[in-house]
Amino acid sequence: MIAALAFGVVIGLAMGLLGAGGSILAVPALVYGVGLPLRIAIPASLLIVAISAIGGLLPRARREKVLWPVALVFGAAGVPAAFGGAALGRLLPDRWLLLSFAVLMVVVAVRMLTGGETVSGSCRTDTGGVEWRSCLPKSLLSGAGVGALTGLFGVGGGFVVVPALTLLLGLAAQQAVATSLLVVLINSLAGLAAHSGVIDEIEYPVVLAFAVTALVVSTLAARLTARLRAETIRHWFGYVVLVIAVGVGIAALADPSALGG
Repeated sequence: MIAALAFGVVIGLAMGLLGAGGSILAVPALVYGVGLPLRIAIPASLLIVAISAIGGLLPRARREKVLWPVALVFGAAGVPAAFGGAALGRLLPDRWLLLSFAVLMVVVAVRMLTGGETVSGSCRTDTGGVEWRSCLPKSLLSGAGVGALTGLFGVGGGFVVVPALTLLLGLAAQQAVATSLLVVLINSLAGLAAHSGVIDEIEYPVVLAFAVTALVVSTLAARLTARLRAETIRHWFGYVVLVIAVGVGIAALADPSALGG
């Protein structure tokens, strides 16, 4: 329980400050910190991510920065893809699914350590708007990719949405963070529905304690975004994710029985 609460703090900080990154820690925390089987940890992670995303959206200043059309385009593409990702995950052995997840964590960590805050993109107009006609296909493709990752691994996908919104559509940093939280919420609910067959097996007291911790921390952290350097925070989370990725990969190879049945 203590380990789960500690990860809840980390996830809440990442979701509140960056709009991304924290959900990548939820599955390993639930598998190795709480002891849930992988097939239960994935939907449990989605529940936690959805609640923490709500926390990140609670401050009024954050909600006002959400670009609803952008979020709805990404979300609409992600919902069916989440069901496809969940179906694929049920076909893979737990060991290989978790090893693939470790690889994904490494990719996320590298993105956090090397990514910048560039505000430009092929969809950005000279007046600061977004050219929807030329960027709609890319937006739909990106949204579908995020949805597939959500259903397959139980992650919110904000680590993909934020750079897509900044680099592809050219959104400002705070707009991208706020909008990504709504996309994460939509995808997480879709992924949770895709895993509805095991929802009754989730240990709700433990998961809700985890989720409430992430929610409270996410809400508080969202109020600090103007005072802290996002780059510094992102780098620290990147190192944490990289270390945990190595641990997850080793554990999946050395002790697959820990993944549960």
